[in-house]
Amino acid sequence: MNDKIEKLKTGTTTVGVMCKDAVVLGAERKATMGYLVADKNAQKILQLDDHIAMTIAGMQGDAQALGRYIKAEYKLFELQEGKKISLTAAANLMSNILYSRRFYPYYVQLIIGGYDKEPKLFIFDPTGAISDEKEYFSTGSGSPFALGVLEREFKKDMTVEDAKNMVANAIHSATKRDIASGGSGINLVVIDSKGYKKIPDEEVKKLIKN
Repeated sequence: MNDKIEKLKTGTTTVGVMCKDAVVLGAERKATMGYLVADKNAQKILQLDDHIAMTIAGMQGDAQALGRYIKAEYKLFELQEGKKISLTAAANLMSNILYSRRFYPYYVQLIIGGYDKEPKLFIFDPTGAISDEKEYFSTGSGSPFALGVLEREFKKDMTVEDAKNMVANAIHSATKRDIASGGSGINLVVIDSKGYKKIPDEEVKKLIKN
């Protein structure tokens, strides 16, 4: 039985960083099923609204279902209140949803980041426990390797360009040591006062080389 459980374990590396005027989120693209690479181009950053996104580590099915649920809740809030949901309210709502399922949890570890009046970053476990706002964090099986890079290079109020470079290289470092992280590249997004923006693959490759 233990052998079967071990083979069902999956891995990932996601990173979130707050910088001076934005939040930068990143994730590699490998999805595994035990020793099988199930997908080399898995999307582990979900855009939840124009100003909010979520990275996912854990079961893809649970994460996708949760993503659909929370996107609908954020849109419902906007229709009822006539304004976009704030990051703090968005984080509290996610926490409540996860807590309500604590006995039959979504098997995920999440980072939610975005920008309303300023950049914000929140971390969640499957039971809905929400951390204080973080300046940077990493989730998934490759997170110990990524966190080593983040702790060495992070500087408060760093520029968006420096944050993009750091996130890309933290994830790249994890893919070199964690067998469950990798795939066809790295997804990188920036969320600032202008909204959500995905960084082109060509630019991400240049960041890694530099």
